[in-house]
Amino acid sequence: MTDPLGLIGAQNGVGGAPASGGSRPPISGPSFAQTLRSSIEEVNRAQQDATRAVEDLATGDRSDIEGVVLATQKADNAFRMLQALRNRVVEAYDELKQMRV
Repeated sequence: MTDPLGLIGAQNGVGGAPASGGSRPPISGPSFAQTLRSSIEEVNRAQQDATRAVEDLATGDRSDIEGVVLATQKADNAFRMLQALRNRVVEAYDELKQMRV
């Protein structure tokens, strides 16, 4: 079996040598877990900002309704995107579970 991407037999989560025998620089950048964690933290910050904006509007510390609506919409959209990502990951996991080896 050939490995056109050079990922079979990769060491430490970094791409190995391609099947053609040439060398390839190691893959760098954040891992999937790090990217997912930072996305969750970003959504959490957006939710906290929206909550703070609504509380400030209710207490009278803030008077711009447009800013509050924008913050809540931003938090809602971020949460929906994260939820869609979660659904896709669960679907992919379910599909992998059903594969026969």
